Amino acid sequence: MVEWIISDGLTDYEAAVTFMEERAAGIAANTLDECIWLVEHPPLYTAGTSAKPKDLTDPDRFPVYTSKRGGQYTYHGPGQRVAYVMLNLNRRGKDVRLFVEQLEKWVIATLAEFNLTGKIREGRVGVWIQRDDKPLTATGAVAEDKIAAIGIRLRKWVSFHGISINVEPDLEHFSGIVPCGITDYGVTSLVDLGLPVTMDDIDVALRHCFEQVFSRTFKD
Repeated sequence: MVEWIISDGLTDYEAAVTFMEERAAGIAANTLDECIWLVEHPPLYTAGTSAKPKDLTDPDRFPVYTSKRGGQYTYHGPGQRVAYVMLNLNRRGKDVRLFVEQLEKWVIATLAEFNLTGKIREGRVGVWIQRDDKPLTATGAVAEDKIAAIGIRLRKWVSFHGISINVEPDLEHFSGIVPCGITDYGVTSLVDLGLPVTMDDIDVALRHCFEQVFSRTFKD
């Protein structure tokens, strides 16, 4: 059984990490159910295990937290749906690559509920949207913006951290970092793309699409 929790208001980041670590330990010990926790955070930056100091371009703007998740710098803030994913991969195949692919498919399926086509790009973490309304890049390629980030950690084959989808954040807040170390592309959101999507809308889509993507459970 997967428990779903939706928190109102803005959730303190350190409190969220403490909750995830305790929940993951309980899942590993088979004393607690798996959990998906949907939150919003106050404006902040997090540094993943591959973060480079030079990519924090405005270190005094918002609080900066060192995170044990994979990846580089990312921004969290109001208007962004963060889905913390605490799942037991001991029962789901112990396949990290498959798990990341499932997270990607979950995001893409969720975006498809709003008629958006999310893309995965080699060498670029996260989910991307082609911007036919923008000029071509210097190489002549179609411009693309990032709409969702993915960063996880495993402990005893239980996941925590997860995904974030930009619903209606202040996109200017991303300017204090080089998001995920990528300088050649922008950031977008559902509302920025002209879709009047609410947080409740995205939550319904996330839950519906989760059941589609993660329906297969493995036995030990």
